[in-house]
Amino acid sequence: MKARLNLSTTPLVSNRRFIAGSAIIGSLALLAMLLLATHAYKAWRADRDFRGRERQLNSDIAKLQAHRDELDAYFNKPQTVKRRELASYLNGLIEQRSFPWTKVFMDLEQSLPAGVHVVSIEPRLVGDEVQLAFVIGASSDEAKLKFLQALESSPAFSKLQVLSESRSTRGGDSDEVRVTLTTWYSTI
Repeated sequence: MKARLNLSTTPLVSNRRFIAGSAIIGSLALLAMLLLATHAYKAWRADRDFRGRERQLNSDIAKLQAHRDELDAYFNKPQTVKRRELASYLNGLIEQRSFPWTKVFMDLEQSLPAGVHVVSIEPRLVGDEVQLAFVIGASSDEAKLKFLQALESSPAFSKLQVLSESRSTRGGDSDEVRVTLTTWYSTI
């Protein structure tokens, strides 16, 4: 039989728990470091891609600004300005031609009482609505009032506003009263 004798002066110390604990902690630290390194790499790559897109967008903005400057220079040339003014004038003429003059005169025919006539009429397109400026001549105040009442009750005319009224000083003039007014006209 063999007997184990410990002849040492200090007892044998086991470091197995310390080594196992430090191995686990070291493994966890290594895993955390790998996760942090992966996250840092992804953030660096995303930042690099973002900076590349930013450079591309800045380049595109510079190109578009240069193109806009070219267009501004072209459209501010005296020849182009004259063409634009001519086009605007011609578009105004086209709008006036497309104005329903016949319908306006038919509506006015129903509204005009005896003793009143239209001296001038001027349509103006304001947004999508038409504003008419009238100058009418009336033989008396009664005829003028009948005309204004007829316009107010007409469904084709709205927002009647009298701008001025003048009386004739000449004896031979058939218009005793001249009235300048504006009204909105419904083309529907």
